Amino acid sequence: MMLLVPFLTALIPGIIILTLTYWFSKKGFSLFVRMLPGMISLIVAVIFFYIGFVNIRGFEGGSYGFLGFFIIIFSIISFVVGQSDRNVVR
Repeated sequence: MMLLVPFLTALIPGIIILTLTYWFSKKGFSLFVRMLPGMISLIVAVIFFYIGFVNIRGFEGGSYGFLGFFIIIFSIISFVVGQSDRNVVR
């Protein structure tokens, strides 16, 4: 449960992040705009990890750390999707 709940919680914003990145790639936006959802999610993940490690601590803080870790995974996937130029319609 300790790993499953943060993963499922990160799954909803992760799907939204990946959908936004894919849509920005399909529309032909600039590289900065395509990378924006990944950058914002990376910042949010670092903040979650920091709050869990410094402020909350313990088992509850660990779940915040796992949530941040899973959001970092989704942001890395978002960076890969955003950098690929094969999705751009010209």
